[in-house]
Parts: sequence; C-alpha cells; structure tokens
Amino acid sequence: MAGKDSPGGNPRVTISFAGFNRAWAAWIGDRLERFGWQVVFQRWNPPVEVPLEVALRDLLLVEGRILVVLSDWYFKLGPRTDAEWNAALRSVVAPNSHRFAAVSVAAQPMPTAAAAFGGTTELWGIGAREAERRLMNVLGPGPEVSSSGTLGGRAAPRYPHDQPHVWGGVPRRNIRFTGREDTLQTVYDTLQRAESGAGVATLLGMSGVGKTQIAAEYVHRFGSEYDMVWWVPADQRGTLRQRLAELAPALGLTTGPEYGERLRAVGDALRRGAPYSRWLVVLDGADDPGPIADLVPSGPGHVIITSQNREWAEHNAALHEVPVYDRDESVAFIRRRAPRIGHAEADALAEALGDLPLALDQTAGWLSDSSMSVAEYIDLLGSGSDLEVGLRVAADFPMTYYTAFSILLNRLRETVPEAVELLRLCAFFAPGAIPVQLVRDIPAANLPEELSGLMDDSLRWNAAISKLVQYSVIRWDTPDEERDPESSGTIHVHRMVHQTVRDGMSKDDQELYSRAVRRGLSAANPGRPSDTRRWSRFAKIVPHLDASGALASRNADMHRLIFHCLSYLYLAGEYTTGIQLAERAEQTWHSVFGEDDPLVWDLASQKATLLRATGAYRETEAIDRKVIERLGVHRGPRDLTVLRAEEGLGADLSGQARYTESLEISQRVFDTYQELVGEHDPRTLNARHNLAASLRLLGRYAAALEADRHNLQARRELHRPRHTLSLSSEDAYGLDLRLLGRYAEALSVMEQSVETHRLVMGPDNPQTLTAELNLAMCVLRSGDRATANARLGDLLERAERVLGDTSPLTLRIATCCSFVQRAHGQLDQSRDLGERTMAHYRTTLGDQHPFTIGTTMNHALVLRAAGERQHSLLLHEECLTEMRRALGPDHSWSLGVALNTSAGRNLEGDLEGAAELTADTSRRAAAMLGRKHPLYLSVQVALATDLRGLRRRQEADKVEEQALSGLVATLGSQHVQTVSARSRVRPLWDFEPLLS
Repeated sequence: MAGKDSPGGNPRVTISFAGFNRAWAAWIGDRLERFGWQVVFQRWNPPVEVPLEVALRDLLLVEGRILVVLSDWYFKLGPRTDAEWNAALRSVVAPNSHRFAAVSVAAQPMPTAAAAFGGTTELWGIGAREAERRLMNVLGPGPEVSSSGTLGGRAAPRYPHDQPHVWGGVPRRNIRFTGREDTLQTVYDTLQRAESGAGVATLLGMSGVGKTQIAAEYVHRFGSEYDMVWWVPADQRGTLRQRLAELAPALGLTTGPEYGERLRAVGDALRRGAPYSRWLVVLDGADDPGPIADLVPSGPGHVIITSQNREWAEHNAALHEVPVYDRDESVAFIRRRAPRIGHAEADALAEALGDLPLALDQTAGWLSDSSMSVAEYIDLLGSGSDLEVGLRVAADFPMTYYTAFSILLNRLRETVPEAVELLRLCAFFAPGAIPVQLVRDIPAANLPEELSGLMDDSLRWNAAISKLVQYSVIRWDTPDEERDPESSGTIHVHRMVHQTVRDGMSKDDQELYSRAVRRGLSAANPGRPSDTRRWSRFAKIVPHLDASGALASRNADMHRLIFHCLSYLYLAGEYTTGIQLAERAEQTWHSVFGEDDPLVWDLASQKATLLRATGAYRETEAIDRKVIERLGVHRGPRDLTVLRAEEGLGADLSGQARYTESLEISQRVFDTYQELVGEHDPRTLNARHNLAASLRLLGRYAAALEADRHNLQARRELHRPRHTLSLSSEDAYGLDLRLLGRYAEALSVMEQSVETHRLVMGPDNPQTLTAELNLAMCVLRSGDRATANARLGDLLERAERVLGDTSPLTLRIATCCSFVQRAHGQLDQSRDLGERTMAHYRTTLGDQHPFTIGTTMNHALVLRAAGERQHSLLLHEECLTEMRRALGPDHSWSLGVALNTSAGRNLEGDLEGAAELTADTSRRAAAMLGRKHPLYLSVQVALATDLRGLRRRQEADKVEEQALSGLVATLGSQHVQTVSARSRVRPLWDFEPLLS
C-alpha cells in the first residue's frame, strides 16, 4: 500500500487538510511518522479563482500517497458548489484512486462528493487508540515502527478530542469561522520562532473586525500543542488580575484564598514553566496597555493580545494588523451563515456592509431566518440616511453600523421583544464582560415594565439570551462553578453593539434603563472595602460605574458606592485606576453639584489619598489645604471630614520632609478626635497611627513604639488580628522595634506578620510589600546578608511590576536593595540602581530633601568601595552639612551621615578631624538614642579606631571594651556587628528612606 519511497527510504505521504482541522492533521502526521512514514503537510486553501480540477491535479505532483483529512470545511472552503466538486473528483481522484486515501474527522455526514475517494474512514467520536488502529488500516505501517513515546525528543501532539490539562474561559469554537488562514499561520509562526519570554503577539484592528474570533480560532486550531490555555478579558486591570489569579488552583498551586497572593504565584509558575512550559494566555480586548502591561505573563509560553491600540508595540509585542474580510472571505462567510443566499447576492451584501465581519455575521444570521431578500435589505440600508446618525467604525467604512444594526433589532423586536429590552439594559453596563449576577440581581421594582418578571423566569430568560446569541448580538459564557462558585455566567457585549444600542434610545429610555442599572449596582455594594474578602465583588462593579451614569447620580447610596469603590482601589493598590475614577467623578460632580458642594470636597480628599500613594506630595498638599478651607466654611474646623483632610495634610508635609509641621498637625488631629469621638474610635486610632509615623520620621523611635504598641492592641480588640488596619499597626510596631535596634524582637514580629499579610491581602498588595521590606531589613540587621539580598531583589522586581519603578515604595525598596548589593560586593549593580534612585529623588523632591541627601550618601559609600575615596569624602562632607541643615545635628540620619563622614576623614589621613566628629556624634547619639542602641555602639567602635590612630591607646581600649560589652548585651556575641567590631572593622551606616 505504500507509495513511492522517499530518498531516505521511508514511504512518503502528503496530508492535505483544511486549516480548521489542523489539530487532526498534526496528530495524524505524528502517528504516521511513528509508524515509519515520511510525512509532508499541505494546507488545502486553493484561491477561489483557481478551478477545483487544477487544484486537485496539483496535489498529484507530490511524491507518494495523499491522505485527505475530510470535513465539511474541506469542501466548503471557497465555497464551491456540489456540482463543481463532483466534476473535479470524477476527473482527477477517480482515475488516481491508488494515490488517494481519506479519513473523516467531522461529526456530520460527508457530502456525496466524498464517495469519489473510494470510502472514507471515520475518526471522529472515538478514542485515540481506536483512531490509531483505523489510521493504520488506511495506510498500513511503514517499515520502521517507533516504540518511543516521542520522536526526536519533541512533545507529541495531543489527540484532538483531548483538551489541554488546564483550559479556562475559552469561547466555544465558531463553526462558521471563515478565512484568516494567512493571519493564523503568521501568528503561529511568530510565536513559534520567539525566544522564551518574548512570545507575545497582538492582533490589531478596528472594532468589529473579528480579532476575538481569530484569537478563539487560534486556540482551537493550535490548542493541542499546549498543556494550558487560559482566556482572560483584559479591558479592566481589576478583572484581568482576578482572572489570572484564578489560574492558581487550576495549576495546583498552593496559595491562600486572596487573589493577590494567587496572582503572584501564577506569575512565578508561568515564568518558570512549572508545572507547564507549553502554555497560552489570551488577553482579549486589551485596548489600553498602560494599566495592564505589567500583568502580561512572561516565560516559555505564548501570549496573544487583541487590541485596537498600537501602543502594544512599545511593550515588546509583535503587531499583526487584522483588516476587514477580503471579498472572497466575505462571500464564503455569508454563504456559510445563510445557505439560502447565492454567490451574487452574498457579493452584493458584502459590498453594502463594507466586508466588516461583525456586521456580516449579525445581518446574515437574521437574513437566514427571514423571508426578506438581500436586494430588499440593501434597499433598506440605502434608505437609512434619515435615521439617527450612529457609530461609524472607521473613516473608510461606507455606512453607519447603526443603520445595519437597527434593521436587526427590528427583526428581534418582532420575534422576542424581551431580548431587545434585555440588550438595552445591558447597554448601561460597560461593554465587554457583564457578570450575569449583576443583571439578574437588579431589584424588580427598579426594572422597566418591559422586563418585569424576566429575571425570575428561567424560561423567558433563556429564550431572550438564546436569541441574542443566535444572532451574534452577544456572546455568552456559562458559569464556571469550580472557578467562581458565585458566578452565574457572563454576557459579553461588543463595543460597537453597546454604543449603537445606546445611540438608538430616546433620552427618556436612556434614563429609565440607566437608573435601573444604577440601582442594581447600588444594591450590589459589598460595603466595608477594608474587608479583603469582598474585593472580588468590588472588582466586578468598578468597570460599570461610568457606563451606568453612576457618576452623575444625585442618589446618596450611589455616592456611598463610589466612595467605597475608591477606598477599595486604594487598599488594593490599584492607584492609577482609582485616580482615574476620582478624576472622572470630580469633573462630573463639579457640573452636577457645583464646585462648592461639600460632596465635591469629600471626593477631592479621597483623590488626594490616592495621589499621595504615588508620591505627588505637593499636589496633594494643595488639594488638602483647599479641602480644609472649603469644608471648614461649611462644617466648621472640628468636623470629622475636615479632620480627615488635616490628617492627609500631615502626610503631605511628611512626604516633603516638613516633619515638625507634620507632627504638630498629627498631634492636634489626634487630640481633637479623642475629644470628639473617644479614644477607641477607629478614627482616633488612625490619628494615633499617623502621630507615631510623624514621631518616627523625627527619629523619636521610643515614642513611636509606645504609640504603635497601644494602637496595635486597640485595633486587634476593635477589629480583629487579621484586619488590614491591625496588620498595618503590626508592621509599624515591628519597624519601631527594628529602628530601636531590637532586631530579634522585630524579626519575630515580622515573620508572622508577613505570612498573615500574604494570606489576607495577597503578596503583591502594597501593604504586603511594605511588610516584606521590613522583614528583609530585619533579616539584614540580624546578620543574614545573603538572604536579605535575595529577598530584596525579588521584592524590587515585584514592586516595579505592580507599582512601577517610580512609586515611593518601589524607590524605598530600591534604595535598600542598592546598599545591600554594595555590602555584598555587587558594586556595578549597586551603583546603577543607586544612581537611578538618587536622580529620581533629586528631580521630584529637590536637592534639600533628606531622601536625596541620604541616597547621595549611599552613593558616596559605593564610590569609596570602588576606590574613588576623595570624591566620596567630598560628597560625605556635603551630605553632612545638608542633612544637619534639613533635620538638625541630633537626628539619627544626621548621626549616621556623621559616622560615615568620620570614616572618610580617617581614611584620607585627617585623624584629628575624624576623632573630633566621632566624639561629637557619640555624645549626640547617646542623648538621642541611648547607650544601648546599635548606632551609638557603632559610633563608639569608630571612636576607638580614631583614638587609636591618635595614639591614645588606653582611652581607645576603654571605649572599645565598653562598645563590645554593649554589642554583646544588645545583639549577642555572635552577631555579625559584634564579630566585626571585635575584628576592628570600622562600621558604616546605610540610609533607608521611611514613609509616613
């Protein structure tokens, strides 16, 4: 049965297949190769202008046998008529039947033309073992049977009936998908050629062009080559984060219940390629790269993005433009969608609709059921000029999409009117994914009369949904109870459909349906945004605030929902999304309520909180001062909202290093809260937390510790130990302990605290990152430099990915990472990172800010380690002068800079100047920090060195002995600082920025 042998000796077979059946062709080819055949693949896609007889004769030019993988797709590509097929098969295949063999992989019976192949072996609907047996009966084994599980070490293609091990969110395969063969092959080739970590392809095109359908077809066509396929709606950062996090249990990753923690674990697993290196993630509808680019997975797998935004090219994604159908594809699609339409009519319809796939899909769908002729429909389109102007999808699109869609809606209204009303309701959610639960939970009393009873009647609901799906008006995803037990499924409304439906409604109807959705969102308000267990519910609401008209609502419940959503976004670390929402609400409220309405200034205060987290301290100071002034006029200076704005002002001043002013404000606010609401009110506890931060920034660590200890106990009693506020106090308490030199106590607090942070808030939440930084520094101060270096490197990578490389927290981590790298001998990395951080502080905070001065001093230490001693000493002297000017000579940061400056003087031979500075620093450190503090003891070790250099050995020995005794008592005899002092290694001090 074998055909002509190939030059290598094995019989050769050419597998001819339609692109839709590529997975079958790949599996069949793999099986045949294992049984000794030499396999060549030929995708069957003859141009429509090439006669079938010519295309089939071209197949005969290959060597050996020809195995045709038959399905309806093989015959309909083009499409061709049965008469054409019968004639071509009789003249080409029948006389050469010894060369041809065929297998069927379709569920439906093959057209009668398939009989020309002399019988077809069915492979669809059976198991892999039986399919392999039947395949061997068709061609027989070759001479060299391989018993290996793989061939040449490659991974075997999966049997097409077997899904990848992990499969989630993928739309059902569109059995009417047409054309796009070159696009699919190009994307496939691009991803296959990409290096690990660079396999990202973006399908770029205007709305309605079919980007999502191409991505879905790619998944189904090439999915057998992957072990994991995950489809993610990517129009909103919150939705994207949550959906990626849901991969964790699917991958068998051991994590806590919080999606932030799961997201981190998923990112690591994909990057490592464990448990699967062959993975595919699709980010659908990612039209704004800015907020989500950092979430694009990297690693050995592949990513496909669908977008209208060319900016993805700036994020290392290969762009592939998706045009409208060419005319042959349009005709083929229309005739597959509506078999009653002939070739000429399909051509005319495609011309009228500009070959736009979405318009073709919807129009041909209902024309298939309609008695209206194509000519009559085109006449209707032509008379649509007097209709309300709708959405023009592109400058060169020949008509408004509104006109075509209006005809479809009229058809729907005649058959299932409730389907149209449901669609009108969905138009006041955001386009894209709409959780069904949000729709069905709208209170019945608030629904338009046309929808009365629909939500509670499963039969009517299913009929409406089914009709919308049938006409491709919406896409429907069934609920995944394992992934999201609370889900009732998801409705997907295309952006063009969404806008066109809204544009076609009267102002009265728009307000009616908008109000219904707003009431539904208000009723769905989870409340208590500080409860991390409710964050996933907030994430589903936030995208729909704009579209529902919530921002323009005068309803107090809607205002409460907006403030809750802003608080959630702040606590979840979604600062950019929160700022954008606050700015849109602010703009709307100015016009609705007027600039002097207290509600507007409450919103401004919330916006300042979000902005402050990004380091915009001067901007937030201006906002908070205006809020205090305006609200003070309306409500008085002792009003609780005014006091909250004053708290914000204190934080603004701290960010600008105006620490004394900040302390005065924090103390006044705390005293006023105590008087107004009592000592145990959450607002009083928050004010004490801010007061402790102000004390800490002034170097008054013992006073800060006392305040934070009191707050930690009170918050644990008032809330719960795992509440976010309790955890914040726990981190502050651990920080105070560390700054006081009580490293062992701090380490024991932070080890447990970080575990709880990860469990409750997730590993990428800013509060968790802050706690992890504290823990890493505890590890460092406890003497384990290598572990601290590894922790900080990982932490910096995560902070840059989640918050960006210029956020205050990222810069703080980078500063610590830099000086630990220097101590670890990684001078080049330390210098590069330190210079970038120093430059950013200088640009944003100014030359006189302690953070700029401190990071400049850290840079001077790198220069000293690199041998640039004179330049290093010059910078140290400048930093000492500037830090003392900024904070005074007794602040612990000034004392640390003085310690390093004295070392520089000693190294350059200025022994008297070094000893004088060290002795002065010793006196100040004893008064400021106490004689047990590690910084004081370090200064004493340095003083002993300077005295010994001046040949005052007896005095030096006495100082050294006292310092060693203090270090042993405080840190232990084996602590690295004690060991270094015993070895007479001069200690240095590293600057660490602290945030309020």
